[in-house]
Amino acid sequence: MKVLSLSIYTFPTPSSATLFSTASDLSDYSFLTKGSVQEALNFLASTVASRTADGQRQSVQEGSNSASVYRKGNVAAVLVTSTDYPVRVSFSVLNKVLDEYSSESWSKAVGDAKLAEYVRKYQDPKQADTIMKVQQELDETKIVLHKTIESVLERGEKLDNLVERSNALSAQSKMFYKTAKKQNSCCVVA
Repeated sequence: MKVLSLSIYTFPTPSSATLFSTASDLSDYSFLTKGSVQEALNFLASTVASRTADGQRQSVQEGSNSASVYRKGNVAAVLVTSTDYPVRVSFSVLNKVLDEYSSESWSKAVGDAKLAEYVRKYQDPKQADTIMKVQQELDETKIVLHKTIESVLERGEKLDNLVERSNALSAQSKMFYKTAKKQNSCCVVA
């Protein structure tokens, strides 16, 4: 799961998207291919942004990448990730970006820095989505509970063994008592 780029587009006219700010993480690509990969990501993001209507969210897969876009009014945010990145998390990130963008006045430099921080922070989808974080905690708790139940069952089995041994010992002691009583009944101690 990898976030490749995060971009904000503005719309001077309803159908033309203009890149306002962008940040990307192309650390998995070689120096020679980073330029062409960046161009492909920008083309994918601008195409998806310009074809998204106001108030609409959509996700488009292109090869091994997925572009998720959310447009609010004259602003759209586009997140390009690997296809295994959860779509729900992508839209959660886009919603955070657009809310922050609309609540503050961003310059291009501030936007680039903030988007770079988002790209770095949300490489792990659990950071962006509280539901995934809670699910992970539940899974960890479930594992601990399973181990606890297994140890309780093992203790129960050990207790059953102890009860069986105790019953066997009790039966043996009764047999010993009866045998000793028979042996002592034939002899009279004077």
